[in-house]
Amino acid sequence: VQLQASGGGVVQAGGSLRLSCAASGRTFSSYTMGWFRQAPGKEREFVAAIRSGGSTHYADSVKGRFTISRDNAKNTVYLQMNTLRPEDTAVYYCATGPRLIISMIRVPSMYDYWGQGTQVTVSS
Repeated sequence: VQLQASGGGVVQAGGSLRLSCAASGRTFSSYTMGWFRQAPGKEREFVAAIRSGGSTHYADSVKGRFTISRDNAKNTVYLQMNTLRPEDTAVYYCATGPRLIISMIRVPSMYDYWGQGTQVTVSS
């Protein structure tokens, strides 16, 4: 299984970015896809997830600003990030895991494959 994340960059506060994560090697539509982020000196934290049935889940810090979606035909998951803030600066990772129950989707260890990460920098 391989995950290839892209779309990171440098943006001013209030701006937008769209991250993409292309997956290969498993039946994409059957798995939960998640986005996590890690800022320097901090632990990796949950950002958003979309389950195989299409339900979406967000961290409180990004709710209303970020949108996760998936295109099963393209084996790709997206993270649309709007109204970005300096505190959103981090390396963003996509991950895939087996069908996860809601209580597990925020736990990094529940995901079995990870992409390489893409840097998002939001300047003030």
